[in-house]
Amino acid sequence: MSPLSAMTDPVATASSTTPRRKFLVVVDTSPEGRVALRFAARRAQHTGGIVTLLCVVGPSDFQQWAGVERMMREEAHQEAERLLHEAAKAVNDITGNTPELIVREGRTADEIRALIKEDGAISILVLAAGTSKDGPGPLVSAIAGPGNGGYAIPVTVVPGDLADETIDALA
Repeated sequence: MSPLSAMTDPVATASSTTPRRKFLVVVDTSPEGRVALRFAARRAQHTGGIVTLLCVVGPSDFQQWAGVERMMREEAHQEAERLLHEAAKAVNDITGNTPELIVREGRTADEIRALIKEDGAISILVLAAGTSKDGPGPLVSAIAGPGNGGYAIPVTVVPGDLADETIDALA
């Protein structure tokens, strides 16, 4: 799958043809997602990098009627675009730069791995751990758990309950 839109030219800086460092953030509706987003934006701001926002639409399970399935997929993509644009506004407010926006369809962990493989400028995956007693959340568990196959880039997992002031001081 290809990116929905690349709203910046993230490949090169004005002074060189060296790829700029990209901080990949998975956009979803989890409360800790805001923490990962702010951390990545602040790191990008302080290091001259850019933020890449990925929203993954799960595969459709409804295959009985093609028209209904198509409508459900369109609605899911519209919701993904809405989430990405909200996240992009937050990144732009922090960094002054427009992030790269990507929508993919599939399993989230698989799509993260594929995107990292395709885009050599992605250098850090930023996640935030969930704060509930149920554990760090499904994505952090899947990536950090046994049998994940590892990643070719560092994965930064920040506590999901950090205050904005703490994030700003750390990043």
